[in-house]
Amino acid sequence: MVCHSWFNRFRKLMVRYEKLERNFLALNHLAAGIIAFRKVHLKINIIYG
Repeated sequence: MVCHSWFNRFRKLMVRYEKLERNFLALNHLAAGIIAFRKVHLKINIIYG
C-alpha cells in the first residue's frame, strides 16, 4: 500500500524506540496528521497569509 511508504518516511516510526505504547500511538497519530495535511492542496500560502 502507498500508506506504508508514507509512514516509512518518518524514521522514528520505522523502529519502535518508544517504551510506552501511548507514546508510540501518539507519534503514529502525529505522522498521520502530517501526511493528511500535506495532501490538502490550498490556494493560499499558509506562512504569509
